[in-house]
Amino acid sequence: MEGGRQRLLIQFELLWWVFTLLLASAVVMPIYLWAPDFLFFRDNMLFVVVFITLTRYIFLLQHSFWASQQILKVAMIFVSIPLVFMLIQQLNTFQTFLDENGPEAVIGTMSLKDTTNMIGYVRSEMLLFSVGSIIAAVVFPMRLMVSVWQVVNRNKG
Repeated sequence: MEGGRQRLLIQFELLWWVFTLLLASAVVMPIYLWAPDFLFFRDNMLFVVVFITLTRYIFLLQHSFWASQQILKVAMIFVSIPLVFMLIQQLNTFQTFLDENGPEAVIGTMSLKDTTNMIGYVRSEMLLFSVGSIIAAVVFPMRLMVSVWQVVNRNKG
């Protein structure tokens, strides 16, 4: 029975990764189509993927294939620390670029109406997912610590 459950959890994980990549692509696609010179595609995709994935693990950790993997959870606690700093640094790089070069430098040349709409979309989307991913990366290790603690105490009782 346990092997079948583990296989289902892996399939569930793969399905979530497909969903995450499709959603990230859908979010970034307007920027790709209208502003192909956008310098922050990699960071943008990273923010979206990290936000969706870590938020999913925060709420659905017990339904992941590594819910009972104590060593992996402890390792992820320590991996989260540099991840938070890296995400903050990438957001700071984006904000600094906007401050120094202006929003028009981010998206290239377009008509005035398109430029205004695209700048609004890019700024809103980047800030939403960057701040969301940073918050999720801060909360995620706490959730892992709770999970490790629950498994350890469940085995004692």
